[in-house]
Amino acid sequence: MILFILKRIGYAAPVALGVSLVCFLLVHLAPGDPLSAILPVDATAEMQAQMRAAYGFDKPLPVQYGLWLWKVLQGDLGTSIATGRPVLAEVGRAVGNSLILASVATLIGFTFGTFFGFVAGYARDSWLDRVASAIAVFGVSVPHYWLGIVMVIVFSATLGWLPPTGAGPQGSGNWFPDLEHLRYLLLPAITMSVIPMGVISRTVRALVGDILHQDFVQALRAKGLSEFGVFRHVVKNAAPTAIAIMGLQLGYLLGGSILIETVFAWPGTGFLLNAAIFQRDLPLLQGTILVLAMFFVTLNLLVDVVQTALDPRIERA
Repeated sequence: MILFILKRIGYAAPVALGVSLVCFLLVHLAPGDPLSAILPVDATAEMQAQMRAAYGFDKPLPVQYGLWLWKVLQGDLGTSIATGRPVLAEVGRAVGNSLILASVATLIGFTFGTFFGFVAGYARDSWLDRVASAIAVFGVSVPHYWLGIVMVIVFSATLGWLPPTGAGPQGSGNWFPDLEHLRYLLLPAITMSVIPMGVISRTVRALVGDILHQDFVQALRAKGLSEFGVFRHVVKNAAPTAIAIMGLQLGYLLGGSILIETVFAWPGTGFLLNAAIFQRDLPLLQGTILVLAMFFVTLNLLVDVVQTALDPRIERA
């Protein structure tokens, strides 16, 4: 198992390096001047040259990448052009808020998706299967930003049950585990959960249907094992793939939540990316994308390890 983990870490290292290179180049190839956000309109050429030298924009791209990567390895993501604050502090707070939102959304999606998937898998080709499948298709098809707007209109503007935006009362930028802050989390988390719910539901339905037709299930029933005992074996065989899908969905939600966080003004990485893009804040944009990408690489590594722990056949393969 230790050898397997070391091998996976070895595979992840070049991927992480490639991701950092792509992140750096994509941001620099985008049009626009990043210093336009802080330079006055009547800035002289000398002032512009001084600011470029201060942020390292006067050096060739390979040199900029090498210096940036060296600072990143030391834990320094630079300074935000727009706010003047360290990028690591800005990204750290935003990642924490996004991780809370994505984790709760994944938990909701995994719980309901697994339930609908097992119902559809056990009741194949029945009305229960059709209802569960319709809910799953709705989950993967509906535009989540549109669903978020509808949720705000219904549950905030019309019924007044839940607050429409923010992470806490009085525009709080930090989320705390109490009842008042939980009310602010519900709408974005439920809205974000519909996609993983649909994906996991369809996956579990296919897994359960396939497992129930395998020979070992028929053998277990022939030996007189109860249906609950058979169900436990089905869950054990479906768990590795379902957990892998859940891990990937968590990564997708953490990195792809920009629209949801913008609709609900949730102070996470998506909201931060949106601000960095419009302000052309290169250090903040690079730092946020890099942290999200590294989180996704790490999450894939953890999913591989958990899958192997649940199903040793993967390690032998």
